[in-house]
Amino acid sequence: MMRSEKEMFGLILDMAENDERVRAVVLSGSRANLQAERDPFQDYDLLFVVTDVDAFVRDRGWIEHFGEIMIMQTPEENDEPPPFNDGRYIYLMQFADGNRIDLHFFPVTKIKELPRESMSKLLLDKDSLFEPFPPPDETDYLPAPPGEKQFTGCCNQFWWVNTYVAKGLWRDELPYMKKLLDGVVRDELMKMLTWHIGIKTGFTISPGQFGRHLEKYLEPELWSSYVQTYAGADPEDIWRALFTMGDLFRRTAREVAEHFGYGYPEGDDQRVTAHLKHIKTLPKNAREMY
Repeated sequence: MMRSEKEMFGLILDMAENDERVRAVVLSGSRANLQAERDPFQDYDLLFVVTDVDAFVRDRGWIEHFGEIMIMQTPEENDEPPPFNDGRYIYLMQFADGNRIDLHFFPVTKIKELPRESMSKLLLDKDSLFEPFPPPDETDYLPAPPGEKQFTGCCNQFWWVNTYVAKGLWRDELPYMKKLLDGVVRDELMKMLTWHIGIKTGFTISPGQFGRHLEKYLEPELWSSYVQTYAGADPEDIWRALFTMGDLFRRTAREVAEHFGYGYPEGDDQRVTAHLKHIKTLPKNAREMY
């Protein structure tokens, strides 16, 4: 059975309180957020401030205290995910019962270099290393209004990379076009949708990592359109998704531009959209584009 939150915090604090090398414990992420909806997939994001980080690297017997490991990552030993390279050592631990702990060991000698996250809670502080923490909030995770240069760059990148997707579609280069469509193009669309939500909410709401809460904050009509931006491997389906992305981007970008008094690049939009429609009908044996 999956151990409860109470059991997990009991294990965490039991280890920290009884190991002299551990001087403080900080909880961050959704478990520190009293407003966050609870579900069985929430991680325990923890930072242990310790006297000797290397000791927890050399001897890993302490891991057994938390239970049976399903799989583990140690970013400081790998390239993916990227290491912090600031003296800490991280264990990302998925346990067999479904619980997950992301545990950062951080050297007490570098405590002044440790950035404070707004969504964090002090669980243990044996030496009064920290000033009292304010109540956890989402300040660090909220989107900021775009500057004009940022807005213009987003629009330019969106329409610019659309042409690459069209090229990949014409050439039947599925991995290439899907990478661009669901990577670069979607990223720029997500920025615009985030600003759209920001305008509606006074930039007090975040759609979450990778837009995971997007459905909650977008109008139903816009959410329905966004769902249609996902496609399989069929070229016709990808073309449909690409044009839907353009429609959704155009609609929200014009609104953002009007709100902030920026100019929307109507010319780029019209020329690229016309180009996409042309490439969609361009014969596969064409020797020239136009």
